[in-house]
Amino acid sequence: MKNLGMGLWILAGSCLLLPNAAMADNYFENAGGKFATGAANAGGAVLEIPKNIKIASLEKGPLYGMTAGVVAGVLHTIGRTVYGVVDMATFMIPTSSMVDPVYAWTDFDRMTTYRSAVQMR
Repeated sequence: MKNLGMGLWILAGSCLLLPNAAMADNYFENAGGKFATGAANAGGAVLEIPKNIKIASLEKGPLYGMTAGVVAGVLHTIGRTVYGVVDMATFMIPTSSMVDPVYAWTDFDRMTTYRSAVQMR
């Protein structure tokens, strides 16, 4: 019962901040953009596999690309999917994407990196 009371106090306190966020310029556009980016990353993450095969093949040859490139692609697919789901779950807090490049299909010749710091949109 004590945990429920604490949870209700936290919920009530966070609701006090919502009107301020809703009145911010472009809040709904930024929140909707974050949700759309998250959905695109969760759905298009599988493109990381051919992307990493291509990058690894160009760097160290086709055999390396078909082995290490596939492994790296699967790992980046998991990472991009997780970040996409997190973006969709937290779309009401409009932060910029933690994945660079933002979409798997943009800048197909560059390795995907992940930021450690959260930045507001």
